[in-house]
Amino acid sequence: MSSTVSTFLMFEGKKAEEAMTFYVSLFKDASVTHIQRYGPGEPGAEGSVVQAAFTLNGQRFMCIDSSMKHGFTFTPATSIFVTSDSEAEIDLLAAKLGEGGQVMMPLGEYPFSRKFTWLADRYGVSWQLSLKTA
Repeated sequence: MSSTVSTFLMFEGKKAEEAMTFYVSLFKDASVTHIQRYGPGEPGAEGSVVQAAFTLNGQRFMCIDSSMKHGFTFTPATSIFVTSDSEAEIDLLAAKLGEGGQVMMPLGEYPFSRKFTWLADRYGVSWQLSLKTA
C-alpha cells in the first residue's frame, strides 16, 4: 500500500500559479512539478489552474484555482511552519512573505525561539518562520 500526503491550497480566481511561482522563488530547493490549466469551454476560466503541484525543500504542495466563490478562505489555524538555521533566510522570508500580507506576531525573540514571526502572505496563506535552536 502506498500513499502520498500533500498540503493542498485552494485559491479563488487566477491566483494559484502566481502564488506557486512566488513560493518557489523563495526557496533554493523548490520547483513546480506539474501544472494543468483550463482550456476554452471548460468549467474554469481559460488559463487558470485545474491542478498544480510544487515542492518546497522536499515538501509537496498542491494548488488549484477555484472558479466558484466560497464562504471561506485560508485560516491562520493552519500554517506552513518553516525552521531555518539561517537568520538571513528568516529575515528574507519574513520580508518577502510579509509584503502585502498581515503580520500576526512580529519578527523578534520569543521564549520558544530566538527569532520568530507568524504572518499571512498577500494570498492569505499563513506562515510561521522560526530560527532553529542549537
